[in-house]
Amino acid sequence: MSIKIITTAICPFCIAAKRLLSARNLQWEEISVDHDPELRQGLSRENGGWRTVPMIFIDEEFIGGYSELRQLDESGELRERLSA
Repeated sequence: MSIKIITTAICPFCIAAKRLLSARNLQWEEISVDHDPELRQGLSRENGGWRTVPMIFIDEEFIGGYSELRQLDESGELRERLSA
């Protein structure tokens, strides 16, 4: 299982997503797009036009941003995905 988070340094939702994952003792790879607008645009195209950060992936599947991560956590689905 792998988690990747595409972030920028000043994004409060990026910080919240990392805090949620830390609270669950989960490891993730962080990819900053602060200085790489081309990467951000490419990721947006690959993910149906999603333009905001964070962009969160679990096992290479795009799940959305912080709100979607929080919903997965609150429903118990995050735990289920990660234990599979």
